[in-house]
Amino acid sequence: MKPKNYSPMEKPISVVTGKFRSSNNNNHSNVWFVVPLFILLCFILLCFDYSALYITDTTDEPASSSSFSDTTQKKPVSPRDEPTTKDVNVSRLLDEPLPDSCSGRYIYLHDLPGRFNNDLLHSCSLITRGTENNICPYLENFGFGPEIQDPDNVLLKQSWFSTNQFMLEVIFHNKMKKYTCLTHNSSLASAVFIPFYAGIDMSRYLWGFNISVRDSSSHELMDWLVKQKEWSRMSGRDHFFVAGRIAWDFRRQTDNESDWGSKLRFLPESQNMSMMSIESSSWNNDYAIPYPTCFHPSSVDEISEWQDRMRSRKREYLFAFAGAPRPEYKDSVRGKIIDECLESDDQCYLLDCNYGKVNCDNPVNVMKVFRNSVFCLQPPGDSYTRRSMFDSILAGCIPVFFHPGTAYAQYKWHLPKNHKSYSVYLPVKDVKEWDIKIKERLLEISEERVVRLREEVIKLIPSVVYANPSYGSEGNEDAFELAVKGMLEKIEEVREMMRQGKDGGEGFDDRDDYKYTFSPYEAQVLT
Repeated sequence: MKPKNYSPMEKPISVVTGKFRSSNNNNHSNVWFVVPLFILLCFILLCFDYSALYITDTTDEPASSSSFSDTTQKKPVSPRDEPTTKDVNVSRLLDEPLPDSCSGRYIYLHDLPGRFNNDLLHSCSLITRGTENNICPYLENFGFGPEIQDPDNVLLKQSWFSTNQFMLEVIFHNKMKKYTCLTHNSSLASAVFIPFYAGIDMSRYLWGFNISVRDSSSHELMDWLVKQKEWSRMSGRDHFFVAGRIAWDFRRQTDNESDWGSKLRFLPESQNMSMMSIESSSWNNDYAIPYPTCFHPSSVDEISEWQDRMRSRKREYLFAFAGAPRPEYKDSVRGKIIDECLESDDQCYLLDCNYGKVNCDNPVNVMKVFRNSVFCLQPPGDSYTRRSMFDSILAGCIPVFFHPGTAYAQYKWHLPKNHKSYSVYLPVKDVKEWDIKIKERLLEISEERVVRLREEVIKLIPSVVYANPSYGSEGNEDAFELAVKGMLEKIEEVREMMRQGKDGGEGFDDRDDYKYTFSPYEAQVLT
């Protein structure tokens, strides 16, 4: 039989050569060889495509993203196949560095000898507050103190405690133990925290002890710190601690036995460290952070509930003052304020905190007044600052300041730079020249501005409370988190100077005599 004739376009194509083949009987057998070969090639290609599907990003980001974290790769592995710590470390050296949410935020917590912290708490009966002999109950609940009994439902249950304002160092230490970015590897740390209870230690010796006793723990601490390997890295300028007293208590400038406080901050080694306290001094390495209030929420929802309560309050009084007169201070601002309040009839509420009258340490009594007042007067206390200003913020009561050292020159990590956005400023440079009519000045403020001021005050509540250590901020940073953030930024500024070959100590512990003067804040005066 004659072979079938093909037109040139009908001739079979060779898979191997790509050319038209001549037609003969052997070509038919070649076709059967080509078909399995073609199927095999297709299978190989499919296998390659299929394996690529295993490496997928489970997030919504495009597949072209070149940055992956180990939490986004969800390919299941058996326990036997899980990488060991050693394997992970090797992988990180070989591959691109993985994103680290703690980068620049790691803190190393020094494990101090017990005599600098825990032993002080065990002997709490020896600590005096100045007006009370027993400070031990205030150490309960992470340093928050006993839970407040509130039968009138003025406060949120299980969120308010009888907190001593001098317990800041205990509260801060307990919160630091829960800090997300703690590290046991000090070489990774951006900062080193020293859990020294400086205020509690000094409280034991404030009355009736000579200066050598008052300064003894300070010397011992410095001797211990400089022997640790962490000190040499930046000569201590990446070290910080927290004190539950005003900074001036640690800056005794002479060795006269009659002078107040300790010399901790004037020791050469201590001058290389930073201190956070309830009130700063004039030195650059002292920083102010909020007094502990009695409100310690466990969740963002508790804060939101409290804020809503304060927004909905009908406020009966134009202004209020909670405090005691200072007759020992001649021509004190407090005396003028109390006089004006008494003259203002039913427009001012005076909560007299003289001993034996009203317990102003009980937040129920204070909140009853502040939550019913539009403005809360905040003159200087025994020093520039007072806890009452933070109580007024909690109550949504607009603070009225008379001196820049009460707030504006202090809490720069926690309060807005634009002081007019949340407060009223009525400066009093000399009480002898007092010409302020408080009621009249406050009545001049429009209702529209009052509403704006109050809302800004209420928004500040999360940033001035020390939340329960179990608190998840979810973007609403509390006073602790803002303080840590601010301190890390300051230390990084010093580190950057050192990278540039500059002296990291330049200006670090300089004194700023301009800090508490009135002139920088003249633009904030109510007009």
